Amino acid sequence: MRAADASFPAAASPAHLDALTGIRGIAAWLVVLYHIRFSLLELLPIPVIKVLARGYLAVDLFFVLSGFVLWYNYAPRLRAGGAGAAGTFLWRRIARIWPLHLAVLSVLVAFALTLVVTGRDASFYPFSELPLHLLLIQNWGFTDHLTWNDPAWSISTEWMASLLFPLVVLAAKWERTPTPVLLAVAGILLAAIPLFFWGAGNTSLGADISHLGLGRCLFEFSLGNLLCLLWLRWRDQPLCPWLSLVACLGLLAAAYAWDLPETVFVPAAFVTGLMALATGRGPIVDVLSSRPLRYLGEVSYATYLAHTVLFLLFKLAFVDASLKLDWLRFGAFLALVLAASIFCYHGLEKPAQRWFNRHPPRWPLRANEVPAE
Repeated sequence: MRAADASFPAAASPAHLDALTGIRGIAAWLVVLYHIRFSLLELLPIPVIKVLARGYLAVDLFFVLSGFVLWYNYAPRLRAGGAGAAGTFLWRRIARIWPLHLAVLSVLVAFALTLVVTGRDASFYPFSELPLHLLLIQNWGFTDHLTWNDPAWSISTEWMASLLFPLVVLAAKWERTPTPVLLAVAGILLAAIPLFFWGAGNTSLGADISHLGLGRCLFEFSLGNLLCLLWLRWRDQPLCPWLSLVACLGLLAAAYAWDLPETVFVPAAFVTGLMALATGRGPIVDVLSSRPLRYLGEVSYATYLAHTVLFLLFKLAFVDASLKLDWLRFGAFLALVLAASIFCYHGLEKPAQRWFNRHPPRWPLRANEVPAE
């Protein structure tokens, strides 16, 4: 993972972290399987279905990973460019997330209009909330339920995190902050997550997304920022990957032994696990860094954002009233998602991103901050 280009000329583009790209692809497919798990009840044993039922936790991995990657790619450039560079950064985020979001939302608008015209129930697609979705602010506490494109709730919360990100970067000289202070802040965030959920009467990270999803994102995104800061200090320490791996496995063992709520151990396990991947070497890192998994990671935004719409249309076209899949239809759907991800990435996402980056608004940017492509 690295920035697409040198929009901020004062800092060089960072090197790829291929294992993190690969794990992002795996996480996207875990979310796909999570959303279709009830249609797999006749194909897979119940223990496997129970594992897939935890697939929503992949979103928490996304949040930590996004915080890490944005800090890695953009914090040095924002510090070099100061407050004026924030406009470039935010325009790049819009170019990255909004075009594909708009395309998927447009498909759902057409589908909802079809439901209305044919006299069918369109209550899941309230047109009164459509402006919130267009602006990607639908999960900022304005609604009580997920509507339109379910997965886009996390994109909405990450947009809020992106808006706050330049302020956080410029708030302090984080690279000079003592390591014990960074660790203390990380500990406070890790403790705040379960308290945040318990205060609302929940112990599941996937609970009450409309009201708790924004806090969930901001806490975990911030953990990703801190993870990157610590990684920059520890990446050359030979013991770091092993200690991180031991910490991750220890957290998982403690969670199993004491039946800990996922709010207590999952964010910490993701932080320590990602540290192990980002600093480590070996067969797991090599597999995650392999070309096929890297490519799945590159197209993962399209996989994540489009799969529920594709499953909706696939069920209408090819699945009977039982909504259960056989192996043929299961394989066909997975192939459809992969093909659509590739098409959306190369045919829509990247071309639109390049167009946006070539046509930035001039008013928030200084001349030397206008992207080259």
